[in-house]
Amino acid sequence: MHYAVVVVGSGLAGYSVAREFRKRNKTESLAVLTADDGHFYSKPTLSEAYRLGAPVEELSSRTAEGMAAQIKGEVLTGTHVQSLDRASRTLHTSHGPITYDKLVLALGAEPVRLPLVDDALADHVVSVNDLDDYRRFRALAEGKRDIAILGAGLIGCEFANDLLHAGYRVKVLDIAPLPLSRLLPPANSQTLYDALQQAGVEWHLGTAVKSIEPRANGVTLRCADGAVLEADLVLSAVGLRPRTTLARAAGLEVAQGIVVDASLRTSDPAIYALGDCAEIAGLWMPYINPIGPAAKVIAAQLAGESATVSYGAMPVIVKTSVCPTVVCPPPAAEGSWQTSTDDAGVHSLFHDSAGSLRGFALNGACVARASELAQGMPKVLE
Repeated sequence: MHYAVVVVGSGLAGYSVAREFRKRNKTESLAVLTADDGHFYSKPTLSEAYRLGAPVEELSSRTAEGMAAQIKGEVLTGTHVQSLDRASRTLHTSHGPITYDKLVLALGAEPVRLPLVDDALADHVVSVNDLDDYRRFRALAEGKRDIAILGAGLIGCEFANDLLHAGYRVKVLDIAPLPLSRLLPPANSQTLYDALQQAGVEWHLGTAVKSIEPRANGVTLRCADGAVLEADLVLSAVGLRPRTTLARAAGLEVAQGIVVDASLRTSDPAIYALGDCAEIAGLWMPYINPIGPAAKVIAAQLAGESATVSYGAMPVIVKTSVCPTVVCPPPAAEGSWQTSTDDAGVHSLFHDSAGSLRGFALNGACVARASELAQGMPKVLE
């Protein structure tokens, strides 16, 4: 099979490129390859589906057939890409070879797997990174009461909030001393900690999990500080890493993610990458906001136009309803946080050594200031 444009990945990044390309080019052949069922859904909704009262079967808004009709191309489901031969522009897949003129990698990221989790714990420790994962998690959580979450980062905190709304007892474990410690300054982290604790989260922070042992109807977790905890089910949310194996094996330039330039082009001029698998100007941004601008730039390039991406400040909304939180992480620059608290909540501003606003973190009602603050900040990438 041969296509003018092949997109590998059916998440928001992959489908966004396909839709934007079709707006510019009505005739050339287009295929989206996906290892799963190709349904379109909002990935951020997975960590708040309980709170929203959304049944699993309602989380996908379009089937693969519906997406194929929308992009006026093909969606090849259950298709695993095994290798990429750049010289012949061929993808070797579980359904045979597929050749392309232009290729877009929208491979996403994969959960970090803890070394202490082996196959014996497969039905006790789960990660949620896509809709199939979430279906399995919901099935395993049915009838359970106590859920332990490994990781107090973005995913861990959002799931803790969601599971509390569903009536579960929730324990959150992390080696960090406070939740979201890599994104938030201490005062904002503490505010989130206090709100989730008041809502029912049992925190076990500043200690590592040494072992997870299966027991009847659940697991026992042993921590480095001597704590011994029991849970019916464990959700692992210790982090994500870009999917780069295919690109690296094909000889593309890879750092933390697949390296792309301002046109989202990789080290091979016929191949582009975007989303959680890509890195641009040393930045890895595994968030929703960068995807739209990147998809438009790639689509323009595929259609023979010249375009480069530009990113303004992109606040990250933390979906913790018990403590509304928005953060715009500062770049790796010298500077300091200044924090103040009032009736609206906690607001922290990061100024660089020249006094320019480069980041902010907001809790409570003051999250309404996020758009205003973002507009006054310099671009992340020009």
